[in-house]
Amino acid sequence: MVDVALTLVRPLPYADPGTPPLTTPIAYLWWVARRQGALVLAASLTAIGSAVSLAALPYVLGRLVDGGLDEGLSRELLLGCLVLLGVGLVLVVCNVVGHRLEVENWLRAAFRTSQLVGHHVSRTGDAVTSELPTGEVVATVASDSLRVGEVFFTLSRLVGGLVAYVAVAFLLLDSSVTLGVAVLVGLPAVAGVLALIVRPLQRRQAAQREVAGRLTTLGADTVSGLRILRGIGGEEVFAGRYREQSQRVRRAGVRVAQTQSLLDAMQALLPGLFLAAVVWFGARLAITGEITPGQLVTFYGYAAFLTEPLQAATQFIHSLTRALVGVRKILRVLQVPATGAERTDGADGPVGDLVDLDTGVVAPAGRVVALVSADPDETAAIARRMGLLGAENGDRGAQVTLGGVPLSELGLAQVRRRVVVAESTPHLFTGVLRDELDVRGSAGEERVRAALEVADAQDVLDSLPGGLDGEVAEKGRSFSGGQRQRVALARALLTEPEVLVLVEPTSAVDAHTEARIAERLVRLRAGRTTVVVTASPLVLDRVDEVLLVADGAVRARGTHRGLLAPDAGPQGAAYRAVVSRAAADDDAHEDVGHQDAGHQAANREATDHEITEPLEEVELHEAARR
Repeated sequence: MVDVALTLVRPLPYADPGTPPLTTPIAYLWWVARRQGALVLAASLTAIGSAVSLAALPYVLGRLVDGGLDEGLSRELLLGCLVLLGVGLVLVVCNVVGHRLEVENWLRAAFRTSQLVGHHVSRTGDAVTSELPTGEVVATVASDSLRVGEVFFTLSRLVGGLVAYVAVAFLLLDSSVTLGVAVLVGLPAVAGVLALIVRPLQRRQAAQREVAGRLTTLGADTVSGLRILRGIGGEEVFAGRYREQSQRVRRAGVRVAQTQSLLDAMQALLPGLFLAAVVWFGARLAITGEITPGQLVTFYGYAAFLTEPLQAATQFIHSLTRALVGVRKILRVLQVPATGAERTDGADGPVGDLVDLDTGVVAPAGRVVALVSADPDETAAIARRMGLLGAENGDRGAQVTLGGVPLSELGLAQVRRRVVVAESTPHLFTGVLRDELDVRGSAGEERVRAALEVADAQDVLDSLPGGLDGEVAEKGRSFSGGQRQRVALARALLTEPEVLVLVEPTSAVDAHTEARIAERLVRLRAGRTTVVVTASPLVLDRVDEVLLVADGAVRARGTHRGLLAPDAGPQGAAYRAVVSRAAADDDAHEDVGHQDAGHQAANREATDHEITEPLEEVELHEAARR
């Protein structure tokens, strides 16, 4: 099968969906057509075979009628019946193969568009939501990309119908010029009347798309801020706004349906009236002897058949109008500038230190460094800047260098590949745990389990039916806060980047678990640049160097124990004040650690031999705090 072979050659999703023109919707659709040209051609050929076979049926049937009336049951009549059967078999095969090709055309065009939007949004950072509502972006994937696919689903039928129309035109004119001209002129006239309805339909569809996009945006905003709304008692107000916008969408949908129903009615009524007129006119010609009874049957069959190309053309125009509305929205998303420069050569810059020139933070190559601050937001902002996260950091790529090269010159694609930032609030996705962890698809089971061990997340495997092949619920809601954090840590470790930046990776776990994670993390990342934003003494004592940041600059640097020493001077005093306060905060929130009590019990026996020294350090830190 042609479509099966093409699927094997170009599996979905595409490794590279390509770079489309962003000028006009027509240019975009033409680009998609060229990208899957072989598939479009194959679908068009099968559609032509189907349409020509369907058009041949009236011709063969008319010859059989005349032959049967003149000669009765004869050899020619039997052969004609076999020919009729053969034409029917060709029609069936072309329909089956053609439908599969049409569906694949639909899927590939829709998936290519969805990938383009998804990849581009990931390169724009927050810039896309600053220019467009979130709902508009979501709608381009949820509905607009499917509209693009519909064009290629109906395109092959249009091509087949047009070819068959031309073939039938010659046959009609050859049999009866008068009736042939009536058929060939009447159908375009019917199509012209139907086209008058398409433009108002397109306008109403565009209006419905606008209000539907605003509804999606309003819903996304309401859901994301539901906790705040409950706190201030504003649920009813926002629910009322959503209800009002829903009614606008309903009213716009009704207007679209009114025009669509008129178009559907005309599609049935006008060809039906035309067909009745052809039969009446042909019957008069048959009575006067100008055409034979078989030719009357043939003309009737042709008139009935020619409504198929008419419907195919109407369906294609309808799909095209909806696609043009959707592609305009898609182009608005794709035209949002990507954050940072994009290198096209794919070459990585030199390996070296990661430096934030604004604050003087230096993460030496191959070392594990911790950032400490009395204001956690300050160090978290530095971490985000090191990965060019957020629209506000896109223009600041020149202030952060990797190996002496500004991140803005490396380009966002290379920065994402070489620098991974795992923020403090973990976000898990729905799906199989194995896929959730191995986001780059390059890690085997052994590496996945090793990362889970470093993150001390064996209890996640034990609690999830199916283990690595178990399903993660939406946003990981079946996990505790500590489990979600440790799964996110394992996911970040599996990316194995040149530079790994972790923001508060152990804030939701108990002290014993934190000690184990700190030891294993430093051991795993030995020789690779790692930045950890934390104020936990258990983690700080394991890293190679600690940097104290205050008021936008590095105020102290050294080892954890060195800065705690009595002779550390003013820098040591400032460091001790921050770390002591963080330790006190940990004592005040010990209940967070108790949330993972079951996890501690499950792992204690297996890890007692491994954590004797970290547990002793926990006790020392607690004694120092007291």
